[in-house]
Amino acid sequence: MKRIAVLASGSGSNLQAIMDAIERRDITNAEVAVVISDRKNAYALERARQKSIPVKHQSSKNYQSREEYDRDLVTYLTEQQIDLVVLAGFMRLMTPHFVAAYPNRILNIHPSLLPAFPGAHSVRDALAYGVKVAGCTVHFVDEGMDTGPIILQEAVPVYDSDTEESLHERIHELEHRLYPRAIELWVQDKIKIEGRRCFIND
Repeated sequence: MKRIAVLASGSGSNLQAIMDAIERRDITNAEVAVVISDRKNAYALERARQKSIPVKHQSSKNYQSREEYDRDLVTYLTEQQIDLVVLAGFMRLMTPHFVAAYPNRILNIHPSLLPAFPGAHSVRDALAYGVKVAGCTVHFVDEGMDTGPIILQEAVPVYDSDTEESLHERIHELEHRLYPRAIELWVQDKIKIEGRRCFIND
C-alpha cells in the first residue's frame, strides 16, 4: 500500500477528487496518509478530517527560510513513511533539498498546457494572451517553477464569453479527472522517464 501525502493551501478540491478516486478504486493500492497545509484555515484540512485522515498545519511563520521549512517537512514525511508527495494547490516552491529527498516522487497539477503560462496566474495570463485552447498539466516536480517532466495533459476550448472564473471552473473539472489518473499510473509503476519525456505503459 503506497502512502500519499497531499500538500494543499486552499479549498482542497483536488484532494477531494483524489480521496473519492481511492474510494471508487480508480486509484488502487494507495491511501492518503496525511494532509499538510501551510494555512491553518485551509478547507483542505477539514476535508481530510471528515475522512479521518491525519492532518498537519505547518506555518512558514515559524521558520527563518524556505530551506528550514522544507527540511522540517522532509523529516516529518520520512517519519510517516511517505511514498508519494502530491501537491494540490500548495502555494510554495519546493527547495532543492525537498526535491532531492523525493526524486520523481512529487507530483503537481497546473492549470495550463505547460510549458505555456507557468506560475500563479496561468488562467488569467492565458486569457490575456488570447489563446483559443487552455487546459491542465500533471507533471513531476523539479527545482523550477512548473518545469518538471510532463506526465499527462488535457485541453479545453476557450470561448469568447469566458471569464477567468468560468475558464478556471472548466479546467478544474479536467483536473479532478486527470490527477487521479496520473496518481494511479505512478502507483502502478507505469511511468517511465527518459530525459524530459514521460512514457506511459498503460
